[in-house]
Amino acid sequence: MAYVPFTQEEKIAANSTDLVSFLQMRGERLVRAGREHKLIYKDASGTHDSIMIRGNVWRDYKNHVGGGAIRFMEHFYGMDFVTAVRELLGISVSKCRPILRVDESKQTEKKPFELPQRNTDMHRVFAYLIKQRFIDADVIAHFARAGALYEDADHHNAVFVGFDENGEPKQGSLRSTSTYGKTFRITIESSDTSYSFSHFGESNRLFVFEAPIDMLSFITLHKKGWEKHSYIAMNGVYESAVLKALENHKRLNRIYLCTDNDEGGIDAAFRLKDILNEHGCKDIYRVFPKNKDFNEDLKAKNGAYALPAQRYERFENVMEKADELDFYRCVPERLVSRLQATAKNEQYEYLAEYALAGSAFFAVRQHTEHTEKDMFEKLRSKLKHDYKPYSDKLFRHTRITQLNDLMKTVYRDLNLRARTREQEIKTAQRLFKLAESAVRLSADIKTSEQEKIREPTDTQEDSCDMLSGYG
Repeated sequence: MAYVPFTQEEKIAANSTDLVSFLQMRGERLVRAGREHKLIYKDASGTHDSIMIRGNVWRDYKNHVGGGAIRFMEHFYGMDFVTAVRELLGISVSKCRPILRVDESKQTEKKPFELPQRNTDMHRVFAYLIKQRFIDADVIAHFARAGALYEDADHHNAVFVGFDENGEPKQGSLRSTSTYGKTFRITIESSDTSYSFSHFGESNRLFVFEAPIDMLSFITLHKKGWEKHSYIAMNGVYESAVLKALENHKRLNRIYLCTDNDEGGIDAAFRLKDILNEHGCKDIYRVFPKNKDFNEDLKAKNGAYALPAQRYERFENVMEKADELDFYRCVPERLVSRLQATAKNEQYEYLAEYALAGSAFFAVRQHTEHTEKDMFEKLRSKLKHDYKPYSDKLFRHTRITQLNDLMKTVYRDLNLRARTREQEIKTAQRLFKLAESAVRLSADIKTSEQEKIREPTDTQEDSCDMLSGYG
C-alpha cells in the first residue's frame, strides 16, 4: 500500500470540505434546489443535473454513487486519493476538469468552435457600454478595431473574443445588451478556456480580472498610458487563461489581481495567488475596487448608483480574532490545565492565546520575556499570513473534532518528561496548529452569530454559474 502523507485530522478536514463553495471556486455550475445544489455538467451525451450536493455530502442519482468530498474528487475529477486530499486542503491547486462520463452508444463529435455572425454595426453594444456601463468610447473602439469586441447579428449581444498566440479566435463570451429583464451571459460552446479577452502591451505588468466589463472599466478609470500594460479577463475564476498568457509572454512577471471586492472575489484572489506561486510567480499584488467591482467604481464616479463592496465576514473575523490575541509568558507546568479548562468552557479565544504562547515558548532557545514575546508576535502574524479563506469552509462539528484531535496530540507532547530540540520544535508546531484551529473556530462562531441576526434577503432559487455569472 502506498504511503499516504496525511494525518487523520487532515483526512477528516479534507473529507468535510463544503463542496458547494469548493466547486463554485473552480468554476463549476451549481443551481440551488431547496437546501441542496444541483451540479450541472456536460459530457458527450448531453447536459446532466443528476448530482445533488449538500455541504460535503453528494449523490449522483444517474450513476448510483455518492459519499464525501474525497470520493467526489475521485469520482468527478478522476483524482487519486493523495491528489484529492491535497486539493481539498488547499495544499495544491490544479486545473480540474471533469471526467467525461460518456455513453459510447450516444457519443457524438465535439462541435467546432464558431463565433456568432457579426452585425453590420455596433450601435447597440456602443450604446450599452457607454450609457449603461460608462466605459470610455476610445477604449471600446480599440478592442473593436482589434476584432476582440463586436455585436452579433442575430441577438445584438456584445461578443468578447479571446485569441491564441497566432491571432486565431479560440474563445468567446456573450453578454446581453438589453437593459430589461434577465441579463444573459454565457461562454460560447467549444471555447478553449486557455485563451480569453485580453490586451498585451510591452511592460512587465499583467492585470487580471473576473470579466471583460471589469477589465474595460478599470482601463477607463486608469486610461493614461494603458496600452503599454497587459490585461486579461478570466470569465469567472478560471486560471488557465492567465497561465497561458504567462507562458506566451515571458516578460510578464508582475501580476495584479483585480477580482471583485466580495467573498467570491477575495477567495478567487487567494486561490489564484497560490496557483501562481506554484508556477514560480512571486511578484503578485491585490488591487481592490472601492465598491463591489471596477464597473461599480466607474458608475459611482459618474454619479450613478453603485453596488457597495460586500463584507467577507468569516475572513474579517479570523483576522480580528488573531489581532486580539494577547501575549502572556507561558508556564509549561500549567499549560495542560489551562488548555483543558478553556476547551471545556468553550473559551476558544483564551485557548488560542495559551496555545500560541506555548508555541512561542518551545520555539525559542533562550527563555526570556523579550524573546518569547517577539516569537509570539511573529507567530500571530503567521496565523494571519497563512490563512487561506477559500479552503476554510468546514462545518462546526468538524472544526470541533479537529480541535479535540489536536488537543490530544498536544497533551501527549506536553506530558513528555524530557525533550530533544527537535521534539521542542515539533511541540511548538503542534501548539501553533492548535492556536490556528481555535482562532478559526472562534471566528466561525462569531460569523454564525452575525448570520443569525440578519434577516434572510433571498429565498428564491438562484444560479451559481461561475462560468457565465460575471460582468
